[in-house]
Amino acid sequence: MCTGGCSKFIGVSLYPFSALCIICNILLLFPGWTTEAVSDPKKKLTPEVLYLGGFFGSGLLVIISAICIQFTGRRGKCNNRCGMLVSIILAAVAVCGSLYGFVTSLLGLIHGPQCYYKFISGDQQWTSPFKLDREFIDLDTSYLFHRESWSRCTLPVGVVEFNVIFFSTIMVASAIQVVLCAIQMINGLFGVLCGTCQRRLY
Repeated sequence: MCTGGCSKFIGVSLYPFSALCIICNILLLFPGWTTEAVSDPKKKLTPEVLYLGGFFGSGLLVIISAICIQFTGRRGKCNNRCGMLVSIILAAVAVCGSLYGFVTSLLGLIHGPQCYYKFISGDQQWTSPFKLDREFIDLDTSYLFHRESWSRCTLPVGVVEFNVIFFSTIMVASAIQVVLCAIQMINGLFGVLCGTCQRRLY
């Protein structure tokens, strides 16, 4: 496959992963499939959701870069060494966006959700319970490996599973984006050095 064709393929391949990240980040704004948390986001939403890593980073930033990368693969003025150089820069921008989405999602998984939590003492309040060492001093590993502790997040219902599923999805999609963009950077380098190897149409 020539470098121009590879650019078009990578550009198109990035679209579904970007769309998936945007959708997952939007859904994370409605934990437990309710709109209650949106009314008081600082108190009831997981902080990492509000960073919008999946929406802006792995989503919009990558989509904009993907459109331009795909365009550099077309025959015409941009389908040349200069266009390939631009595609390297755009791929690097997309890598930064993807890494932002990946890191924020990873932190969301590590820290756990914001929820109405039932403490060992019997008290209940909105907090990020899995950040509290005093509650989980008996756990030698992450809360992710102790499902029995998830049920103490009483509201929103199933919020831990909700966060784990969508943050994990953003992480996987972002990782794939990083790989695709890294390939495009290598492809663009070959395009700069060797040309796009597409025949000119008359």
